[in-house]
Amino acid sequence: MAIHPPSERVWWNLPIARTELIWIIVAFLWGLTMFFMMIYWHGYGKQNLSNEAYRTTPEQFSAKVQAMVEKYKVREEAGIPVVRPPPGSEVYMLARLWQWYPILEFEKNQSYRLHLSSLDLQHGFSLQPVNINLQIHPGYEMVLSVQPDKAGTYGVVCNEYCGLGHHQMVGRIYVLDK
Repeated sequence: MAIHPPSERVWWNLPIARTELIWIIVAFLWGLTMFFMMIYWHGYGKQNLSNEAYRTTPEQFSAKVQAMVEKYKVREEAGIPVVRPPPGSEVYMLARLWQWYPILEFEKNQSYRLHLSSLDLQHGFSLQPVNINLQIHPGYEMVLSVQPDKAGTYGVVCNEYCGLGHHQMVGRIYVLDK
């Protein structure tokens, strides 16, 4: 038999132990700190991608990509065109089963507006080793401003499962030191 049966005990009227009260206060203050740091970091962290997106159709976006390829193609690698658009231009990259198309060449310290869309399924755009991650959906054109500051070869990996060939869906972006 209990000293105070649960039916007669009102838990919110019981005193709180000092250590428990300290932990509640610390957790509350830490939660407030993290909340306000998220707001601060969103504005001043220089790590947020633009939220620019437009409705499109796979046919419209594919036509833009093909026009860019015809205008700026410099060579081919394994049957995939390599394009070198001028700095400051609109650049298009297309996701489709199981390929990123085309391969891009950028100049170091130059700005570009990179447009991304998918022809068929949801894909993930992961630019490595920079750690830029976006979800690419058919019917939407994601736009981000890029200004590469290091020369080298960057890998584009699909990080959203898109079918049997998902593990082979890789692309490249070359950054040239001009």
